[in-house]
Amino acid sequence: MWWPLALILPVIRLYVIGVRVLVYQLFHKAFSLPVLPRQNGRVAIVTGGAKGMGYETSRHLASLGTHVVIAGNEEEEGLIAVKKLQKECGHRKVEFMYLDLASLKSVREFVERFKARGLPLHTLINNAGVMLVPERTTEDGFELHFGLNYLGHFLLTNLLLDLLRDSGKSGRCSRIVTVSSATHYGGRLDLNDLQGRSCYCSHGAYSQSKLALVLFTYHLHKQLSSRGDSVTANAVDPGMVDTDLYQNLCSLAQLLQKPVAKLLFRTPAEGASMTIYAAAVSELEGHGGLYLYNGETKISSASSYDKQLQEKLWTRSCALEYLTHQRLVGHVFPKQRGRVKQIRLKS
Repeated sequence: MWWPLALILPVIRLYVIGVRVLVYQLFHKAFSLPVLPRQNGRVAIVTGGAKGMGYETSRHLASLGTHVVIAGNEEEEGLIAVKKLQKECGHRKVEFMYLDLASLKSVREFVERFKARGLPLHTLINNAGVMLVPERTTEDGFELHFGLNYLGHFLLTNLLLDLLRDSGKSGRCSRIVTVSSATHYGGRLDLNDLQGRSCYCSHGAYSQSKLALVLFTYHLHKQLSSRGDSVTANAVDPGMVDTDLYQNLCSLAQLLQKPVAKLLFRTPAEGASMTIYAAAVSELEGHGGLYLYNGETKISSASSYDKQLQEKLWTRSCALEYLTHQRLVGHVFPKQRGRVKQIRLKS
């Protein structure tokens, strides 16, 4: 593609989708959570759970009796959130553990520390993310949106799957909830250039990472379901929410965004409602492979249902993680025991 179009088209697609979402939110009230069952005895990890929608998710789950582990890379911010939640919810089963999703080493260390504690794991909320960040790479050399939003969560989820399986049971499944967004509709996944090296556009990189999360969710749930595991995986769309994710907009866009946000954006609590719903509502028991928005199951983008694309992304992700099939997905693909061919940042 001619490079000016490669820069312009993702921007146009993202803003057109944004306008459509705002029009929808103008005429539709935010989803209100029903009364949810108590979650006593259940343990949840919430990435990015110290602020914004992640904080609201942590707060609501804690209020239902869940032992909440906030996973984030800002320790001071996380500890402040923990103290606030402990006071508000009246119990001390809220804690912070350090996790930097932009570092595969940090993801592995987090999982090792968590497993060493001997806790079960019933709910994994893949919530953390960045948006429209200028071109940057992770510690491992991946484009930041792809590396943090998608690849870090891909590794985290897979390394925690054994715990999720062991903790789930028939009629009381463990749940994986991954936060995507409507921008995935404009996402284009180029398996030959996942890092955007040919022509970087932050809008395209963000949309691609959110599409990757939906593809990952569908493929993961299909594999779990085929094995009969008591674990479900769903993707949720919070809508356009008034959080600090918009700090990377250009100056003009930020000026326009502020008054519009007050009128049309969801609050963080409203944005978190679908995540909480997917994590705790009884009606979703045993149901996975869904894309949930404003209290309903929605049809995601056509490309997100492409099974070949789902499998190719999964395979490429395994290779990028430098892990064997046995360690990463051996339980999902029990017949595949060979080592994944290593692809060293060529995608």
